Amino acid sequence: VLSGCGVYDGTEIHEASAILVHLSRGGAEVQMYAPDVPQMHVIDHSKGQPAEAESRNVLVESARIARGKITSLAKLTTTDHDAVIFPGGFGAAKNLSTFAVDGKDCKVNREVERVLKDFHRAGKPIGLCCVSPVLAAKVLSGAEVTVGHEEEEGGKWPYAGTAGAIKELGGKHCVKEAVFSLTPIYEAHVDTKNKVVTTPAFMCETELHNIFDGIGAMVKNVLKLTGK
Repeated sequence: VLSGCGVYDGTEIHEASAILVHLSRGGAEVQMYAPDVPQMHVIDHSKGQPAEAESRNVLVESARIARGKITSLAKLTTTDHDAVIFPGGFGAAKNLSTFAVDGKDCKVNREVERVLKDFHRAGKPIGLCCVSPVLAAKVLSGAEVTVGHEEEEGGKWPYAGTAGAIKELGGKHCVKEAVFSLTPIYEAHVDTKNKVVTTPAFMCETELHNIFDGIGAMVKNVLKLTGK
């Protein structure tokens, strides 16, 4: 489920691509969806500032990542799929919810809420990375998720405050990180009760391959939970 195209106002593109690569490697068939709604706003990514005169549609922008093969989120049903995965990017906090503006008092897009609740009720796994775990924390009371660490640690975890917001939303936050040894292992957290799998991704200032590997761990566990 995509939220636009571009980290500051939509889907984080590297995360979406990593998810697609790992799903492909895992032998999964993939269908991409996005809500057919206006973006909260448009960011000029070269300046990091809002483009005041512009407006864009989340579904139309998400089609850039999907290479045109995308469907309105309103048509996503549990009967057609074994699992659902949400990449991060500020679009999850701006277009799929109002978390970026309202924090713990945020509202979730009604189709996003429906999809999360439907997959949860059906006992089908839900994968989320970066900031998108806030969606599960808001909609699925008591869900265990991770966005990494709970302290900034000198800028290594610049969005660490999100962990506190997850607790205020009713979720349980579990600390995960990149473990650096001879072989970096980027962690994912598996809430086996709720079948929710999360990984920090770009919540951490680390090398891209660590983020790619963490997303791989998330995808692998999602696929494992499908039982197929």
